[in-house]
Amino acid sequence: MHATPTLPLLKRVPPGVWTALAWCAATAYACVVLIRLPGEESLLPPHGLYWPPMNAMWLVMGTVMAMTGSLLLRRRALSAMAMLLAGSVAGAMALNSMEINFLQFLAVDVALCFIATTRSRRASITAAAMALGVLITYATTRLLLHFAIGTSTELAVGLTAVVAWFIGHSMRQSREYAEKLGAQAAAQAVTTERLRIARELHDMVAHSIGIIALQAGAASRVIDTQPARARTALREVETAGRETLSGLRRMLGALRQTEPGQAPEAASLRPMPGLGDIDQLAAATTAAGVRVDVRWQGERRQLPPEIDLSAFRIIQESVTNVVRHAGTRSCQVSIDCRDEELCIEVVDDGRGRGSTAGTGHGRGNAPAGGYGLVGMRERVGLLHGEFTAAPRPEGGFRVTASLPLPAGVR
Repeated sequence: MHATPTLPLLKRVPPGVWTALAWCAATAYACVVLIRLPGEESLLPPHGLYWPPMNAMWLVMGTVMAMTGSLLLRRRALSAMAMLLAGSVAGAMALNSMEINFLQFLAVDVALCFIATTRSRRASITAAAMALGVLITYATTRLLLHFAIGTSTELAVGLTAVVAWFIGHSMRQSREYAEKLGAQAAAQAVTTERLRIARELHDMVAHSIGIIALQAGAASRVIDTQPARARTALREVETAGRETLSGLRRMLGALRQTEPGQAPEAASLRPMPGLGDIDQLAAATTAAGVRVDVRWQGERRQLPPEIDLSAFRIIQESVTNVVRHAGTRSCQVSIDCRDEELCIEVVDDGRGRGSTAGTGHGRGNAPAGGYGLVGMRERVGLLHGEFTAAPRPEGGFRVTASLPLPAGVR
């Protein structure tokens, strides 16, 4: 099993702890203001009433309400916001302050950012309205009592509440967007893997079944008159069946390998086929009754696994279509290893039914020709190549594929 990654510090620490720390900072400031050392003048503003026991009582009440709000923040966000706002008012009363200053409102800003990040838009707007309402109510009450107010500071503190809400709301939108992208990426990965498995199963099984059908038909026709030839055909059927079963086991073994570090099963140790197996493919198809002539052009080189496998599967599926649909006894396979691309051509002089052409980026249901042409087009499209499959004017059918080579292979 994978080890769970460590969360960032901001996510490991509960939000109530941050609000409590913010309130402690504000309380420390209040204590510095309230406690006067010998020879120091009071830092309290010269307005309102100042009576140390009453100020201390307000400070204790504010601390109790702020700590209660910090405990409730995760479970009951709006109730916690109300308690933190009441604590901020009590802190301002403890200082006989003209306004609720920034430090006293810092815990509220932290809570407001958390609510906007984790709660619904309606709940976050309600919390922001509560914060701004308390600021306005505090200033209005002092005006009605004919006390001075700090208008500029009050406006600045209100602006911090708006900024905290926007920060939290933006974080919430970013998280939702990332979740949607993750869900889309996961769905696309599942679809891509499903299509890859479908292509591999189709290309591997369809060819083998085609060979088995031809050999079995040949054996049934000559089993009485040419027993030796019938036995040869049946051996080819057995060989093709075993190879198909081995390929299926290899694929299932790879699919069951759920952990990246897990050792693959024995069935998946066999390497995937490539252009090096073309001669074997041609020999098996020729033995089944359809001669395959392979022509190599250019310099043969080591190809990347995905290009090597795709080239083999395209040739294999094209030859399978010749065996199953062309109604001819031969086909020609040309493999041209150029400097910047690998070109493949498979032609026959059979019936030449069906057509499709394009760059290989299309998707959709299988056309009249079945899933083989769709799979070939998808393989070429994934490698950013070009693919055509169409009848020839002179008769027969032609399949061509051009696969660009990476710079390191050129």
